[in-house]
Amino acid sequence: MSLTETAVSDRFRDLAARLTGRVVTPADPDWDLERQGWNLAADQRPEAVVVAADASDIAVVLGFARDLGLRVVPQGTGHLAAPLGDLAGSVLLRTSRLREVEVDVANATVRAGAGVLWGEVTSALAPHGLAALAGSSPDVGVAGYLLGGGYSWMARERGLGCSAVTAIDVVTADGRQRHVTAATEPDLFWALRGGGGNVAVVTALTFTVFPVATVYAGMLLYPIARAGEVLRAYEEWTRDLTEAATTCVRLLHVPPLPDLPDFLRGQAFVGVDGAIDLPEDEAAAVLEPLRELGPAIDTFGVLPAAQLGLVHMDPPQPVPAIGDGLILDDLPEAAIEALLALAGPEADTALLAIDLRHLGGAAGRPADNGGAVDHFPGRFLAYAVGMLPDPALAPVLMSQVAAMRAALEPWTSARDYSNFREAPASPSRFYDPATLERLRAIKQAYDPERVIRTAHPLD
Repeated sequence: MSLTETAVSDRFRDLAARLTGRVVTPADPDWDLERQGWNLAADQRPEAVVVAADASDIAVVLGFARDLGLRVVPQGTGHLAAPLGDLAGSVLLRTSRLREVEVDVANATVRAGAGVLWGEVTSALAPHGLAALAGSSPDVGVAGYLLGGGYSWMARERGLGCSAVTAIDVVTADGRQRHVTAATEPDLFWALRGGGGNVAVVTALTFTVFPVATVYAGMLLYPIARAGEVLRAYEEWTRDLTEAATTCVRLLHVPPLPDLPDFLRGQAFVGVDGAIDLPEDEAAAVLEPLRELGPAIDTFGVLPAAQLGLVHMDPPQPVPAIGDGLILDDLPEAAIEALLALAGPEADTALLAIDLRHLGGAAGRPADNGGAVDHFPGRFLAYAVGMLPDPALAPVLMSQVAAMRAALEPWTSARDYSNFREAPASPSRFYDPATLERLRAIKQAYDPERVIRTAHPLD
């Protein structure tokens, strides 16, 4: 053990004695494991990691950090670890042990701790015939997803996930535990719904769920050689589409990984996936124009709502990846040509996927009594990602992700979706001037010393 490690360990000894949870420093044998985010490409190196057991632990950590001039970085899973950057002078506060899930069937709500994953919520809801506005991956944390907005497979029908939030339990920078609602603390409640975790550390969220037991969902896959034909057909199909349909078109270049099924391993496709919340015959009729194109693989059918998290085939465990996203105002022919040049049949690409998720509908309208983010502009939410099995490939992937943003720039919205921005960005990319001014005022009121730090800060 080096002298530096000893000094770091000593510095946090008093903190450790005051916690029910645990402090982990570079002196501990599991340091590398505990500092790891879900995105393994992010090399997180804070001063220490605190695995909190409860809200009281969080209050202690905030007071400790404030006294020593440190920052506190709350993190459930670490899906958005990349834009955090240098964590020197920061304590990484893990909320992963806050795992309570309470289903209130009578009131159609769920209360989920800050460490809960969406797969845990959907499993708890399934016996009651209920569904949440959950993310496309069951391994995504509920808290981070909802704090940033929340695009689900029901977004066009029911709006953003953060607009379904009815109460939030937090610890503010002064160490106070608060139950935040529209009635008790309206400014804080507004800021947390879409404004990220900038103004408080969330310990639990309560949100509305919906009577959806089954949904027509799945994936259509076509050979990558047909990418231009399918992209054009999809763009036309979405122009006047029922709000009951929330779907995504994807350019997929799947690596030859051994744990993938044979039909995917090492193959390239253009695909359409998502959900249509209508009776089976009506949903099939909505999908028919794309089925008429003759997909090579068609998995669409009636699924339990709890299985929606499997539709997009997101990795079920932490992986190293580099990605970034944007919102497209439109998808004209020139934009389609740009996408084909990036990841079409003739492209030499290291990207795993470029996704275009359909916006509009309820996701595109301001929600009644919504928060700092209550809708998204534009027609499509774009995201490009590549796996990083070897760190030496990072410059290549970063270049190709940047090329995606550059190629689509003529049609890019002035707004971004913070959960899909994997690089540092100005806060003006996420909020209009009036919203940003109000968020900054609330940050000043609740955290004037800037103790709490997040992936996309307001300053």
